[in-house]
Amino acid sequence: MAGIRIKGLSKSYAANAEMAAVSGLDLDIKDNQFVTLLGPSGCGKTTTLRLIAGYLTPDKGTIEVGSRVISSAEGVAPPDKRGMGMVFQNYAVWPHKTVYENVVFGLKLRKIEKAECRRRVEATLDLVNLNGLESRFPGELSGGQQQRVALARSLVVEPEILLLDEPLSNLDAKLRERMRVELKQLQRRTGITFVYVTHDQAEALALSDQIAVMHGGRLQQYGTPDEVYRRPTNKTVADFMGIVNFVPAAAKRLASGALIANVAGVDIDVSVPAGVADGDPLDVAVRPENVDLARSSDGRPGLTGTVTEETFLGNIVEYWVELASGPAIRVQAHPTERFNVGETVHAQIRAGECSAFPRTEPTKQ
Repeated sequence: MAGIRIKGLSKSYAANAEMAAVSGLDLDIKDNQFVTLLGPSGCGKTTTLRLIAGYLTPDKGTIEVGSRVISSAEGVAPPDKRGMGMVFQNYAVWPHKTVYENVVFGLKLRKIEKAECRRRVEATLDLVNLNGLESRFPGELSGGQQQRVALARSLVVEPEILLLDEPLSNLDAKLRERMRVELKQLQRRTGITFVYVTHDQAEALALSDQIAVMHGGRLQQYGTPDEVYRRPTNKTVADFMGIVNFVPAAAKRLASGALIANVAGVDIDVSVPAGVADGDPLDVAVRPENVDLARSSDGRPGLTGTVTEETFLGNIVEYWVELASGPAIRVQAHPTERFNVGETVHAQIRAGECSAFPRTEPTKQ
């Protein structure tokens, strides 16, 4: 198997280099990992995947697989020489061919002997839970089964790396959840390096060993799902990775010399980034699940507010709490902990689960 090393990768579709789709990307994807390129539309994730696949030539930088340089501004190894498979968003299976004919196609192009073709196709169909469906046509399959056909067609040629471009986006919510589990199990069974593109944060968190969060063509953070969710490196990552409240605060220097955040007169013992001085404005990123609500403070430091909205979501109840000194914040609580609209509550922030960032622009409300 093989890892991928990307160095200084840039690609622009316009004459203006400032409009680059990908700019100065450095990324080290280890062998046998499930890595997700995550970000909003236009962030450069699909362009990066197409550069890895060999469909585009970079303007600058290199892509290496093992010890081979497979892409640079000077030239690109063609897709069929890169040792990679590709699974597309729209499946791209041939409707007039059976499951077997779809899957065996790549082996026939490689002139693999007929008996070996059958052995490998049967083994691959078993791997993706499609055994017994060899003679069916795509129109006779469910969306999840068609996606498995596309996976099998890529896996049967035994690639070192599998590239997946939002392959679950056309499936319904329940089927997407089931396919997430199957994809992760498939990656573990095969030991193939998976590079996966999505804009769905939950999908990235559920599937990945490492997540590369992209925005504006640049890499914002590269880390484990836990790291990018709980320890975002900047406001862009914090804002994109799920629901977050940005609570206005000010840096406060303690007698010990340590800097913490002060929110409406309440000290929040959250780590303050380097370069911030006493009194500087901050935004504290607070996830809804990291606020505890109570009807009284019981002597604990916290913020007072009023419940303005309540939404029952089954496994959680979501509240909007208008703080007495500050913005409205979104809070998620267990359904057994119920509060009424109009009720005064005490909100205690779990500082250890929060991040603080210098305020460089108005806080979103």
